[in-house]
Amino acid sequence: MRYSQFASAGLPVLSHIMIGLEGCSHQDNDFIAMCVLNMMMGGGGSFSAGGPGKGMYTRLYTNVLNRYHWMYSATAYNHAYSDTGLFCIHASAPPTHVRDMVEVIVKELVTMTGNVTDQELRRAKTQLQSMLLMNLESRPVLFEDIGRQVLATGHRKRPKYFIDEIEKITKDDIVSVARRLLGSQPSVAARGGPAQDATAGVHPGRPD
Repeated sequence: MRYSQFASAGLPVLSHIMIGLEGCSHQDNDFIAMCVLNMMMGGGGSFSAGGPGKGMYTRLYTNVLNRYHWMYSATAYNHAYSDTGLFCIHASAPPTHVRDMVEVIVKELVTMTGNVTDQELRRAKTQLQSMLLMNLESRPVLFEDIGRQVLATGHRKRPKYFIDEIEKITKDDIVSVARRLLGSQPSVAARGGPAQDATAGVHPGRPD
């Protein structure tokens, strides 16, 4: 379906932006901290159903979706591979707010290196731990986890290992990996309306 056909079909006409930073591999010492940071950023859609475990108190919900009525979605993603990783934020909004959307997302990336509260760290760690355990209740997911770990490292680490490693993460660890992310060269992808023009020259900036 062409961009101009969405409105006539009754679908929202949106511009999409994704800003990505180089993350770390799943064997990197910063991997667990990067996962906790991802949970802390969170996000989702502006019309997502709330409730426990939905991440309604994550930064992208409280600072973006609950603050800017024109934001349709904002979600953080963390992808880890064997040699590197990708940490990114995907957002969507009407074409009339593309430049505002880019500024808001860049601001959230930059402020990752700022103050981390005890409450949001505790919430992010608990959410990550519960998600890990709930996913492993599914037998297909459990088999896939065993296969992936054995293929990647030659052995499998038990869930308790990851639970304990998550628990060790401190606020300083979060700030450290955030600074690492912002020290990398960003990649930007855009789709829809004037999104491509609005992202020209985007760089979250390196922390002082």
